[in-house]
Amino acid sequence: MKTDNIDLKRESHAIFKYLIPNDNDKKFKAIVNAVGLQYISPNSQYPLKVHPSDYYFDISNGRVLNEYQLIYITNGRGVFRSNHTPKEGVSVRSGSMIIVRPGERHSYYPIKSTGWTEYYIGFEGKTFETIIELIGLDKGNNICDVGLNEELQQLYKKALDTASNNGVGVMTLLSGIVCHIIGLTSFIMRNKTIHASHLEQNIEKAKILMDERVTESIDISHLASDLNMSYSWFRKIFKEHTGLSPAKYFQTIKIKRAQRMLLETSLSIKEISFKLGYKSSEHFFMLFKRHTGYTPVSYRNIRTK
Repeated sequence: MKTDNIDLKRESHAIFKYLIPNDNDKKFKAIVNAVGLQYISPNSQYPLKVHPSDYYFDISNGRVLNEYQLIYITNGRGVFRSNHTPKEGVSVRSGSMIIVRPGERHSYYPIKSTGWTEYYIGFEGKTFETIIELIGLDKGNNICDVGLNEELQQLYKKALDTASNNGVGVMTLLSGIVCHIIGLTSFIMRNKTIHASHLEQNIEKAKILMDERVTESIDISHLASDLNMSYSWFRKIFKEHTGLSPAKYFQTIKIKRAQRMLLETSLSIKEISFKLGYKSSEHFFMLFKRHTGYTPVSYRNIRTK
């Protein structure tokens, strides 16, 4: 069954934020150093040459970090190696959480034929060390099979959005998100019975892919085919799980993204329409009013007063 990789023809790219803590941040003893997302298309270079020297690594030699990293793979397959794995490494697949510990030499990479989608967050400090020790993530394997989980993926995206904000207190918010990620990972691993069925994992994969492509257009029938389902069956079970058809679900998350952009940016209605992949600003205007009861202009004016 084809579930590890769905290639919707995207170019490799990375979105990331490396943070420099101030003196106040250091007092909390819970520092977040790095947050990022990398999409690596099949047969592409890895790692991308866009990261600071402290984080960039050669696959054959690996690297050593003075922090924890939690790396969540939502698409594709790969290999992870560390001091604690066999020389050839261990397999990484869609739904794997890679745990990297401070002082541990490690390396990881996607398989050429599949590429992968990788979310990561790096952190340090006594607060995190205590939490990780208490819940047992400081021992055992480097790979946790947490499965595809939209809530987990959204936490990484929230961390990336938060890290991009230069406001006061960002580090405190990020520390809370890291604790949530650690807690959710632990909960999933402690409650193996909540691991979703193959069918439910396909629905989670579809939801994650839609969210990652919210600024683009997705052919739902192609998405169903890539999940090894007929369109009619995919539409039926997707609606049973979410309450919405795939097309309506995709449109809903587009509108939610538009609402955020209206409130958090100064982009014009036309620019937002273009960035979200609508055919025209008139089409966006009509759909936005149908979903929210407001025009984009009135929504921005009411919520920002």
